[in-house]
Amino acid sequence: MKNALNVLLIEDNMMEIMKMNRVFSLLDVKHKIAAAKNTEEALAILETKENLPDIILLDLNIPNVNGIEFLSILKKDANLHHIPTIILATSDNRKDILDYYDIGISGYILKPLTYEEYVSKIEIALSYWSINELKSA
Repeated sequence: MKNALNVLLIEDNMMEIMKMNRVFSLLDVKHKIAAAKNTEEALAILETKENLPDIILLDLNIPNVNGIEFLSILKKDANLHHIPTIILATSDNRKDILDYYDIGISGYILKPLTYEEYVSKIEIALSYWSINELKSA
């Protein structure tokens, strides 16, 4: 049985947030999505320790504290480091991707050029994590 997920999307581009919300609606999933437009908003959500996300979808190119710095903060926090974090990016630089895995990401999704590919990739990621037994405490 698939579990409903609490998803935290960290994305500064309003169009990308709207696109992700459309994907969730199109897929007709029971997952809940919260969006943070920057890392400060994301950290504020995570600091409450209530309703922690089951997964985080992270755009790397966000203002102030960038995605990599945020990921480092997240992975150093004993209460948060277990949350699977999936990077959504446009770069396919292999060295960078390997560096991100060294920091502790759980996945790296290359943003495709077509909407249909995007929907498919997000559907597969959500499907996998909804059957995974690692759930936030």
